[in-house]
Amino acid sequence: MRRRWGRIQSVPEAETILDPAIAARLKRTPDGLVAAIVQEHGTGDVLMLAWMDDEALRRTLTTGRATYWSRSRGEYWVKGATSGHHQHVKGVSLDCDGDALLVTVVQTGAACHTGTHTCFTDDLLEAQ
Repeated sequence: MRRRWGRIQSVPEAETILDPAIAARLKRTPDGLVAAIVQEHGTGDVLMLAWMDDEALRRTLTTGRATYWSRSRGEYWVKGATSGHHQHVKGVSLDCDGDALLVTVVQTGAACHTGTHTCFTDDLLEAQ
């Protein structure tokens, strides 16, 4: 099954490249990455920021499991594969400039590697 911009469709097993129509819309960093903002379905909480290349996005759209590129480890990682804190993808949207993705997920457990629900816990400016 494949999640394609919020819709699920069946995918041939042999598909190994990102849909060229989607790839053409992405504006990547010089190292081929696009920022992925992760939001919790239902609450709207912003959980984390991660990075995707074409392959990570293809895997996410194909499997419905959030897959990212780890810049520090230089490898793909499926959120929850080792921690058990899974992200089941409900939708993926591309921003108007094509340089950021919004990944809406059902979060199981903590989203942040520190064990907190969200990575955004340090307020720099309080609302007045």
